[in-house]
Amino acid sequence: MTEPVEPVLSGRGLVKRFGPAVALDGVDLAAGRAETVAIMGPSGSGKSTLLHCLAGIMKPDAGEVRLLGQRIDALGERRRSALRRSRFGFVFQFGQLLPELPADENVALPLMLDGTSRAEAVRAARAWFRPLGLAGMENRRPGELSGGQAQRVAIARALVTGPAVVFADEPTGALDQTTGHDTMRLLVEATRHNGASLIVVTHDPAVARWCDRTVEVRDGRLRHTAAEAA
Repeated sequence: MTEPVEPVLSGRGLVKRFGPAVALDGVDLAAGRAETVAIMGPSGSGKSTLLHCLAGIMKPDAGEVRLLGQRIDALGERRRSALRRSRFGFVFQFGQLLPELPADENVALPLMLDGTSRAEAVRAARAWFRPLGLAGMENRRPGELSGGQAQRVAIARALVTGPAVVFADEPTGALDQTTGHDTMRLLVEATRHNGASLIVVTHDPAVARWCDRTVEVRDGRLRHTAAEAA
């Protein structure tokens, strides 16, 4: 009999309150290696709060979060911050690139924040530009990039540290349909190729269809799961 595979990331019994409002009410969610999971739900349903708890950005009021078997929600802020830099990658709706830095330094930033020399970090960052269709754009600043190009830079930044998990919060929300399609294809292909799990928060069923599995959050609880095909 095959032994069950331990998930890369798991949240069990997650509860999060903001005053009298219950954002998460006993949520369980796990992701395996290179698995892509979409979290859907209406505004205020708790989906972004779930992502923030899983990513160690905020602590749940109850329950636990484990990365590769290690409990991370009980860590102090400094250790959780170091974990976010080294083991997690993030792609946000508007990219959140630093406007004063060229694209290659934006990608290199997580490495430099973790102590890698600038020269070494930029070399590692530039290795991502050709695979993501960004060759020749290394010295462009965010204001000189299209929305899709900026999101590809954000994908490179999320993957440059070799993370175990990449979190994407509405990664195509600011893009047109065609650019969003291309961005999701690159995001899913790149994370799978590097063996990273991908957790995507979205309200868009077309985005969720790129993922292996979809969970729906309603009133702080998971309502159902469904397999999706790209």
